Amino acid sequence: MTLAVQISQHGGPEALQVVDVQVGDPGPGQVRIRHRAVGLNFIDVYHRTGLYPLTMPAGIGMEGAGVIEAVGEGVTHLKVGDRAAYASNPPGSYAEARVMPAMCVCRLPDAIAFETGAAMMLKGLTAQYLLKKARPVEGLEPGDFVLFHAAAGGVGLIACQWARALGLRLIATAGSDAKCQLALANGAAHAINYRNEDFAARVKDITGGQGVKVVYDSVGKDTWDGSLDCLRPFGLMVSFGNASGPVPPFAPAALGAKGSLYVTRQTLFTHIRTREATQAMADELFAVVASGQVKIHIAQRYALTDVQQAHRDLEARKTTGSTILTLP
Repeated sequence: MTLAVQISQHGGPEALQVVDVQVGDPGPGQVRIRHRAVGLNFIDVYHRTGLYPLTMPAGIGMEGAGVIEAVGEGVTHLKVGDRAAYASNPPGSYAEARVMPAMCVCRLPDAIAFETGAAMMLKGLTAQYLLKKARPVEGLEPGDFVLFHAAAGGVGLIACQWARALGLRLIATAGSDAKCQLALANGAAHAINYRNEDFAARVKDITGGQGVKVVYDSVGKDTWDGSLDCLRPFGLMVSFGNASGPVPPFAPAALGAKGSLYVTRQTLFTHIRTREATQAMADELFAVVASGQVKIHIAQRYALTDVQQAHRDLEARKTTGSTILTLP
């Protein structure tokens, strides 16, 4: 028996229950991994609340790192004893150990600690596809302005550093002056506290009235309209989250009136739908972290048994950088 966090119904943090579960042997295409640390992400809140519904009872958590304990038939890229890390469906990483599909599990380089691996896979792979794949029709070149909301979070701090390494001028938004300073310290060229400033007006000031080529938005409802106003003609609005709630329906004609804009709704799991794609993206992430160009900031640690408090703090915007759950 091993400890795992499960929900039996959608709801608030109190729905998260620590239970004993039986972990069996992996079947074909699967591995059993014993976690050393587990990552916390806002998508976990969406699963818990039912914004992204799950079949009950359900595990929670999409990201972790540990040691491979057993390998199922047909798995050739991993072996027993390998250090490994992943961002993967189905949910279930909030556990001491689990059996899961091997496709998105990658060997973790010796130079990267387990806690770092657990804190960076979902967030780092998200930053990778945003900056490298979700690109405007006119492309991105060194010196170009981009806007990144919630830049003091786990994805945001990675994106600030990675954008700087690519020569991009990232304009960060965050909900406090302290969070803005954190974004600036991690490579943002400018930072805007959107709780007391009109971020769209500030973006126009910063860019000399031109606007940005791309907006990366995981906030959703509260920033949507202002984000569209930040884009230059033919700019790209990249929606990849709903922290403030889902974006309401909008008239496509508004995109034409605002400069023939493009809109896309992205999810990591489309990008990592094959073993080859997952490994290629992970290799880029491992390289930029190992080089020191991107540092993974683990600002909060909670015991697995304190998972309810971890979710409360995440939803209350009390966290910065990456958060992990530690194992007994």
